[in-house]
Amino acid sequence: MRKTLVIIASIGVVLALAAAAAAGDQAVSEYRIGAKDLLEITVLGVAEINKLVVRVSEEGRITLPLLGEVNVDGLTRSGLERELTRLVGEKYVRNPQVTVFIQEYLSKRVSVLGAVEKPGPFELLGRQTVLSIISQAGGLTRDAGKEIIVIRQLAGGDSTAIRIPIDDLFLKGEARLNIALEPDDVVTVPVDKTVSIYVFGQVRNPGALQVRVSSLPTLTQAIAQAGGFSERAVKSKVKVRRKDPSGKDLEIVVNVKNILKGKVKDIPLQENDTVYVPESLF
Repeated sequence: MRKTLVIIASIGVVLALAAAAAAGDQAVSEYRIGAKDLLEITVLGVAEINKLVVRVSEEGRITLPLLGEVNVDGLTRSGLERELTRLVGEKYVRNPQVTVFIQEYLSKRVSVLGAVEKPGPFELLGRQTVLSIISQAGGLTRDAGKEIIVIRQLAGGDSTAIRIPIDDLFLKGEARLNIALEPDDVVTVPVDKTVSIYVFGQVRNPGALQVRVSSLPTLTQAIAQAGGFSERAVKSKVKVRRKDPSGKDLEIVVNVKNILKGKVKDIPLQENDTVYVPESLF
């Protein structure tokens, strides 16, 4: 199932990446300028504003020679070109030719962390969704867990976590889960590493079980994955060996018969636990 998930998820990522690339030019044109963005501005024939590089202030303004302070917050690139064309045309040059190039998109970013191929910050150009931003980050790795967590800042300084099941998004294609992202969102794909559980003694297939941290088996589940008890197994004296947080060796003796009868609860196993099923001498 996990292998199938990785294959299908990869296909979904490729398709999403292609869609994101096709929409790239439109997304850039829709980007709205904000604080910390770096702009390059040229007014043809005005030497003071020829490839002039300016940083947008925290208040969403830039200061230009001849024009002074200009509010640019929330304007698109083409919108700023029109505004500067109007200002220059009113004071200095008839029908001026103005070009604006956004060198750095810093006001609207999201961060992608965890089990993706290329984690890091990404510009939020136009409307971006969880699927499109993960595709920009190279897709999911093999260690991806079962969900995507979007941490979003709320008004007043609080934050909320939006949890998106990966199977429902990638396999079932539930469009409602492919939410639109907002500036400063943090998209996290928790790592769900593969670990070992060891089952030895009187089971049919002794050895190491490779399991996910999110799906650690119980004692009876591990024995079942190891093929079940052999005919000479002593089910009443199964031993679970592990280390406590201080590194000290612990041994738990379990009567599995009582678990199977429902008299006691099954034992949750931990990473690197060793299960030993002794052999009957008679």
